[in-house]
Amino acid sequence: MKQNYLEEAEPSYTMTTVMEEAARCLLCHDAPCSAHCPADTDPAKFIRSVRFRNFKGAAETIRENNALGAVCARVCPTEKYCQLGCSRTQIDRPIDIGGIQKFVTDFENDAQMTILEKGAANGKKVAIVGSGPAGLQAAATLLQKGFAVDLYEQNQKAGGYLRYGIPEYRLPNAIVDLEVKRIEALGAEFHYGITIGKDLALAELKKLYDAVLLDIGMSEAKTLPMFENNPNVETAVSFLARAKESGGNIDVPENVVVVGGGDVAMDVDTTLKLLGAKNVTDVVYEEFSEFKASEKELAGARAAGITIIDGYIPAKVSGNQVTFTHRHIASELTITADKIILAIGQKPVAENLDLPLAHDEAAFAGYQSPDKQLFVAGDIAQGDKTVVWAVKKGKEAAEEIAEMLGGSSND
Repeated sequence: MKQNYLEEAEPSYTMTTVMEEAARCLLCHDAPCSAHCPADTDPAKFIRSVRFRNFKGAAETIRENNALGAVCARVCPTEKYCQLGCSRTQIDRPIDIGGIQKFVTDFENDAQMTILEKGAANGKKVAIVGSGPAGLQAAATLLQKGFAVDLYEQNQKAGGYLRYGIPEYRLPNAIVDLEVKRIEALGAEFHYGITIGKDLALAELKKLYDAVLLDIGMSEAKTLPMFENNPNVETAVSFLARAKESGGNIDVPENVVVVGGGDVAMDVDTTLKLLGAKNVTDVVYEEFSEFKASEKELAGARAAGITIIDGYIPAKVSGNQVTFTHRHIASELTITADKIILAIGQKPVAENLDLPLAHDEAAFAGYQSPDKQLFVAGDIAQGDKTVVWAVKKGKEAAEEIAEMLGGSSND
């Protein structure tokens, strides 16, 4: 059956099959899978609970450690983290940790479980600028500690790249909505359509709150001078947002060339195919031995019938024709397409935020900026740029804020 853009690509386990998969777990004493999870979601513990049919306990383990457990279950590149450490790999294949986590968080939703609880108010207020995964996790952590939390989002809905970037077949917006509602239920206040630094000055925000956390993400697409002002060119950020906001109801041309080789490029590739593009050619700077995309994303693009050409750099463009040269050999490639989509990276928009940046991330280690009232998290904080790392950064930034302000109801 042909995959639909609005249908999740990864099938869900049934009660029987999730038990079969959990039964493969070796129940390691040292649990290398848990040690390899950046967000400390503790897969060893929740898989053990599933083995003994304690699905409620499994859901509690996931949610208490990761406020975005249902999101991470779907989009985390597990082969780089928990499954990389799985001892079962030495026998046959790693446990499908993401699949089990997805089953458990779906069970949590179906059972209408309420796991996280708001802490007793401590009289301290924190503003979070942006509502991407780091901001959402930080809000959940702070609210449980008794802080009042307001999130300021420039868009009309929360989620950041979760909502406006990751395709529906990987992460349905219905899942994002559920995660946001859980954080709202803890007491988070969301203020939409407000850009800090434009509609409200950062200095004014600092007067209103005891601390401010910036989770502004990498919302602006990078480009190259040769592609600027070309009507045949669109960025991956723009294309993916159009596709997701419309529920896939957009027209796509027959022949498209995509430039880039990360997960975002793979999302563009697969989305184009699902929406009806006949020929999609992805030209990638990296060679396959150094590919940046996750194994799952690359496999999905290949299964969709994408042509991937590795090791080439764009050299010149004329209208809808791009010429590439190989990095290491004397080879030139010219492609004519109806549309050119650039997936060559993103950068933050940080005007009027008084934030020292270097190479598109904070020019200081940790989360507290030189301005002691100002903290950072998410993609602008140093470290990996995956969702599970955003959760890690959100938790750690919240802990630093709580330590500075004191007053945690858990102290």
